[in-house]
Amino acid sequence: MSGLTGRRVLITRNADRARPLASLLSELGAEPLVLPLIDFEKERDQAPLDAALDQLTAGGFDWLVISSITTVRVLLEKAAQRGLALVDLVPSGTKVATIGPLSRKAIESVGLTVAVAPADVQSAEGLLAVWEASQERVLLPQADIAAAGLRDGLAASGADVTSVVAYRTVDYPASAELRLTAELPSGVVISSTDAPVTLSPEDVRTALDAGTVDAVVAASPSAARRIAATLLPLGTCRLIAIGRPTAAEASRIGLTVAGTAKVPTPDGIVAALESVFANEGNSP
Repeated sequence: MSGLTGRRVLITRNADRARPLASLLSELGAEPLVLPLIDFEKERDQAPLDAALDQLTAGGFDWLVISSITTVRVLLEKAAQRGLALVDLVPSGTKVATIGPLSRKAIESVGLTVAVAPADVQSAEGLLAVWEASQERVLLPQADIAAAGLRDGLAASGADVTSVVAYRTVDYPASAELRLTAELPSGVVISSTDAPVTLSPEDVRTALDAGTVDAVVAASPSAARRIAATLLPLGTCRLIAIGRPTAAEASRIGLTVAGTAKVPTPDGIVAALESVFANEGNSP
């Protein structure tokens, strides 16, 4: 029997993005619940991103740094608008760096080679720890709310960094006209015929008050902020953060972090959940 049998775990992503973790939780006997809190939209002013991609295609950058799976979706969409595949958007002389196994899988599945990616700490800090290039031209497309650490760290290494907003993080749901529509390559997202149960905010409030949610998963610092803004008090529900930046932000805003997933994958999150419940020694 799994240590997660009977546990009810709230995932603060939309159903599609929650599906890989939800599928694994279900296999292990847990009950995944979904409450989307954040979503992503295209930047209204596309001119800076388009100009940067023109420069990229013309060979104006030595490196393209892709820091999230959402950035991959943006680049897929921008390439399609130009009648190109993503691999055609990036010249052969431009190296690619990324963070996280899903981003790497998506990038490699479209024919690009990842030259640098952290093996242990899946974060901006982890990428900077293995970054050795200096005095090279770097394109860094990111979210509007991305922390300055990666950009500043690359610049401190001597890189000439062009940072551009690729997408905006918004409260769920994204507006129809600005929603990202590009699909990730086949096989990158684990599929399931059964969609996880999506709750309303009112349903989640009732469950939290009744103590029937065992854990809530925060996938990003912005998700932690939304949890603090909309779900408190958590009561007996444990907060699991994905990655140290999310855990640090959660702690900064007064949330108690019960566990931190060292790797931002379903297996990594499950390992954090199992560790928390095993250490407590309690049954659900």
